[in-house]
Parts: sequence; C-alpha cells; structure tokens
Amino acid sequence: MDLTWPLLALAAVVLAAIALQGWWMARGERPGRRGPPPGVPNPPTLNERIEPGIDAPAAEGLTADEAERDTGPDTIPAGLHEGRSLLRRAPRLDALIDALATLTLESPVSGDFLLQHAPTTRRAGSKPFYIEGLDAATGEWQPLQPGHRYAELQAGVQLASRSGALNEIEYSEFVHKVQAFADAVGAQTELPDMLDVVARARELDAFASPRDAQLALTLRSDAVAWSLGFIQQCAARHGFVPGAMPGRMVLPSPQDGDPPILALSFDAQAALEDDPQKAAVRECQLSLDVPQTAPALEPFPAWHNAARKLADDLAATVVDDYGEPITVHAFAVIGKELEQLYAQLEARDLAAGSPAARRLFS
Repeated sequence: MDLTWPLLALAAVVLAAIALQGWWMARGERPGRRGPPPGVPNPPTLNERIEPGIDAPAAEGLTADEAERDTGPDTIPAGLHEGRSLLRRAPRLDALIDALATLTLESPVSGDFLLQHAPTTRRAGSKPFYIEGLDAATGEWQPLQPGHRYAELQAGVQLASRSGALNEIEYSEFVHKVQAFADAVGAQTELPDMLDVVARARELDAFASPRDAQLALTLRSDAVAWSLGFIQQCAARHGFVPGAMPGRMVLPSPQDGDPPILALSFDAQAALEDDPQKAAVRECQLSLDVPQTAPALEPFPAWHNAARKLADDLAATVVDDYGEPITVHAFAVIGKELEQLYAQLEARDLAAGSPAARRLFS
C-alpha cells in the first residue's frame, strides 16, 4: 500500500509527457513563423499588411521553397520556383545555424545504400534537418546522391527559424532519427549535448527575432477598380512575372535559384476568376523580405522605385497600414534603419541574402 500512490503518480506523469510530445509533434508538422518575445503582440497574419519599418516580423506565406520542402531527405528535385523551374539542392550544413552530429563509417558506402535508409522526412518537429556525405572521390561534402561513395557522414538540425528556437522535444526527435539511420547503415554517432544545443538555439533565436524584417506597403486605387489584366500589364512593364501562387507576381532575382527580390500581391479570388477582365481589384501590396536578398542587389531602392512607378501607372496612392500616405521622408528613415540592420546581420556572419540567413529567416 505504501508504494501504490507513488506508482500511480509516476504513471500519470509518464502519460502526460507522452501526450505532450504527441501534441507538440503534431503542432510542429504545420508551417509556422518565429513567435514574438514575451510581451510583444502577435505579428500580423498572412492577410494583414505590415506597416513600413524594420521592426515587424516577416509575413508568412507559402513560398516556392516551402512547396518543395517535404520532397525528400537530401535533394530537392526540379520543381516549383517563382518565375522559373530548376534543380535545387538542400542547403549545405553550417555550424553557425545547425547542430551537427558526426556519423563515422568503417569504410566508404554507396549513396544508393544510404538513401535507402535515410529518414523519410527532413523535419524534426518544425525544424528542417539534413544529411550530408564526404564524397570519397572529390573530398567534398554534399547531399547524398546515388552513384557516389561516401567516406564520412554528418547530420544537422537547424537551431532556429521563423517557427522559433529548436526545443528539447525537437532535438530528441532529431537524435532518434539520426540514431536509427546510423544503426541501419552501420555508423557510429557523436551527438552534441542537448542542453548546449538548446541554449545555442535560444540565443540565436533571440538575435534573429527582432531582425526578422519585411517591408510592405499598399497601393490603393484613387478612382475606379482595376481589372486583373490591367494590374498584370502594369507590373510586367516593370519586370514582374507571375508567381507560384494565384494573386502574386514577383520581381525575380538576376541569380537563378535565388528568392525573388519583390512580391506584388492582390486578391487571390480575383486571380482565380474565369474572366480576368471582370475581376475588380482596388488595392495590392508590394513587399520586400529583407533577409532574403543581398544589399548589393539594392532591394530597398527597387522596392521604393517599384512603388512609385506602379502608383503612377495604376493611378494609386502609396499608403501604410493605417491608410496614411507614405512620404519621401518616411522612405528615407526606413533606408537608414535598413543600413543598421544589414550591418548587424553581417557582423554575425548572417549577411542578408547569404545561404545561412535565407535558411534562418524562413
């Protein structure tokens, strides 16, 4: 009788832990964005506009990269990209933003064999993870590929993203998947300590969260509503092309495979009308995801100039979230703030437009 109540209490704790883990893993399968720090209001949703400025988190949307996200553990086949189709590979692991595990092989192993035993998903909770091999012929690290032989392996899980910092449950899921893979291919694993990994993840998230910036403005018609064809014609005149989703056009990067520089969004329902000329649209949003594009491409001047030119062509007024016109002075202030943001990211080796920054701010 003396042991009855302690055993019942222990059983209740175990059941609660299992239920919590199941809830968290189900939650992690949904795409999300970095949550705000305590005391900060929730960021806008996809359908809300973000007032120009660099303190707001980036609006979440289904990008072409997200559409490809779950296609395989190591390589992403040719598929959806805004404005083009091309072959994309998983990003190379980076100790700056990944927790790395070493997998030691007794002798080189074929990529075909490794891919047969690779995890079926590339996610641990809400965080992506990757497996790379050291090519025995070239001596270079690369995503696993058939027809190659690999002398060593490494796996990494991303420490932070717009869904927040890697937590204990997500890291445990990563460890479980890596260990199962290692056992299947006969590799010895060396994994970093959970407490150290979680601490690094929280510190990286604390740095990234206030610097996760997207600039957005609204072009509002001064008179009659626009037809869909008219918007597309005006946008195409300034280099925009159809995006991956209805109601979206993008200004593509000059570099193949890079994210678009700007996005022009309007009513998706209007974009799905059988007769585009009958769709009536009175406003559209022009946005710039700051960490995704290198400053050398001058994305901010492109955003400002596109807003001015589209406003002239569409007979529209450029306004903020409160419906107030955005002045030239306001654009100048934002430009100064962006210079500081770019400097902060570069000082952390996370320069805007770099592969690590694009992964961190996604």
